[in-house]
Amino acid sequence: MTEIQPIRLSKRMAELKMCSRREADHYIEQGWVKVNGVVAVLGQKVVPTDRIDLDKIAHQQQAQRVTILLNKPVGFVSGQPEKDYRAAIELIAADNHWNGDTSKIPFHPKQLKGLAPAGRLDIDSVGLLVLTQDGRIAKQLIGEHSDSEKEYLVRVKGNLIENGLALLNHGLSLDGEKLRPAKVEWQNEDQLRFVLKQGKKRQIRRMCELVGLRVVGLKRIRIGKVKLGALPVGQWRYLGANERF
Repeated sequence: MTEIQPIRLSKRMAELKMCSRREADHYIEQGWVKVNGVVAVLGQKVVPTDRIDLDKIAHQQQAQRVTILLNKPVGFVSGQPEKDYRAAIELIAADNHWNGDTSKIPFHPKQLKGLAPAGRLDIDSVGLLVLTQDGRIAKQLIGEHSDSEKEYLVRVKGNLIENGLALLNHGLSLDGEKLRPAKVEWQNEDQLRFVLKQGKKRQIRRMCELVGLRVVGLKRIRIGKVKLGALPVGQWRYLGANERF
């Protein structure tokens, strides 16, 4: 019988989707985590049968963290600002808050603290970009074992090679690694619909190049169960309390 190996408490908490590993270490340092009723210590190891409880203070902190959905325009980078280009987070201001937002969450500049993109969207791409203060959501969307679907509408030019559509669905490799199966289909004569479960750098553009196509427009319209919907370009809204990726 295989012996169960203990793992770090912070890793176990992340596996259980209680929080991110970094947040877990913070909660443990604050004394907000108990294992089998005893206050945990940093670096502690646990087994799957151990009961892990999170103090209500930590739950309250998590509840106050916001997740923001932005319709990113062309010319903005997802992460840190680059020379001659602004970062998407600069658009998160009261003036750009969509008046169709039904969340009833009031905007406050403190919400920008720790707000980070959960995934990339190329500088020349538009559409749904998620920015969050919540490590659980970031892990769900971009963690090592993330299985969240991302849906894109992609306008292309060029001549698709024979069997090109089948290759886009499954059979291409990038950076020496076989890509996971995708769902790719024609929407009309110059637009493809892509559904991916991974996000290599400029993946769709590079996939298209391998089959004779050139991307001239790319828009992300869905992540998991959350859709871009009617959110205008350059505006943002909060993830609602009842929305789940």
